[in-house]
Amino acid sequence: MLALEIDHLTTAFGALRAVDDVSLAVAAGSITGLIGPNGAGKSTLFNSVVGAAVPLTGSIRLHGERIDALTPERVFRLGLAHTFQIPRPFAEMTVLENLMLATPGQAGERFWSALLRPAGVRRQERAIMRRAFEILDFTTLAAVAGSAAGRLSGGQQKLLELARILMGEPRLILLDEPAAGVNPALTQVLIEKIRELNARGMTFFVIEHDMDFVMGHCDPIIAMAGGKVIFEGSSREAVNDPGLRDAYLGELPHV
Repeated sequence: MLALEIDHLTTAFGALRAVDDVSLAVAAGSITGLIGPNGAGKSTLFNSVVGAAVPLTGSIRLHGERIDALTPERVFRLGLAHTFQIPRPFAEMTVLENLMLATPGQAGERFWSALLRPAGVRRQERAIMRRAFEILDFTTLAAVAGSAAGRLSGGQQKLLELARILMGEPRLILLDEPAAGVNPALTQVLIEKIRELNARGMTFFVIEHDMDFVMGHCDPIIAMAGGKVIFEGSSREAVNDPGLRDAYLGELPHV
């Protein structure tokens, strides 16, 4: 089964085709890596998938359902979530509040529900809070639940990004450089949580420049350059591909 299917996708900014006729697929239950030099089009591809950038041509399907004409909110509600290279929490809000705010479809957001069904709104808020604390425990952030999100370390903010999107119960998560700027100890925590979620059936599509991360935890691997896909295969095939090694990867760990 395929979690994500991208067919002949092109996204341009003026004359620049940041994503140029890209076709690829992400298998359900996989941790698929996306590598390539800066400017290869990787982040633009992710933005196109989640509805933050509008493609010129092509189609995108999530578990068989066409999503390329949908808004980012609608895509998120269908079970596709995206984290960013630079975390974007609500800095002055607490960690707990950041998670509770991320839950879609809250009755209290609707004027008439808050006015006419206050007891139901309070019950839902209590359930959301319980869910938030479960996720904070899972992501090792429970101890900082009451802290302002802007005061967290870079690694903790990456974990907070993951925690926030888990509130939406996604089936597919796009991670944009999860290990960038994270100390080794927290990187290991993040990897453990990704692998645990993957073992539960969650699919990951990961942009990453840390080749130890990619080669140790991603299979298959897709490489982009100049807006195009230039390689698809296993980590072993990536290591042994002379063009890929010479152009982008340098010395890779043996797998």
